[in-house]
Amino acid sequence: MTIKVGDKLPVGSFNVMTDNGPAKITVDELCSDKKVVLFAVPGAFTPGCSLNHLPSYTDQASEIFAKGVDTIACMSVNDVFVMHAWGLDKNVGDKIIMLADGNGEYSAALGLENDNSNFGMGIRSKRFAIIAENGIITNLMIEEPGKIEVSKADSVLREL
Repeated sequence: MTIKVGDKLPVGSFNVMTDNGPAKITVDELCSDKKVVLFAVPGAFTPGCSLNHLPSYTDQASEIFAKGVDTIACMSVNDVFVMHAWGLDKNVGDKIIMLADGNGEYSAALGLENDNSNFGMGIRSKRFAIIAENGIITNLMIEEPGKIEVSKADSVLREL
């Protein structure tokens, strides 16, 4: 079942890269007592994600933070090393936390997994953005297949 506005984000964890190597971060650590923008992409280094989706957030991070957001996080069904390399490649710095949902477990917990086997990518996440306050979803923007519109940073800014 797909999550909806008013739901609490499901319990779960992600892998992130730290100065000491890969580490876990729980959803509670990410969201507790914070306003968070969590957006998901089908895959790191893919054209739409690299040229359009992720850069929209790096370019507009200061405007998002100015609206009271504590954390911007990008999630993808990729391993922590790929997410870290992609973050370095796209110069996200400390603006965006790059979350690896390596096995797609969190995408499934959200009910937002997507079968991209026809592209040779297996099960991935749908493209979406969530605004959550203290772990409660206040806005949910799920993209239609092949689109990058409602989950981009400018759309999120209009909802904040």
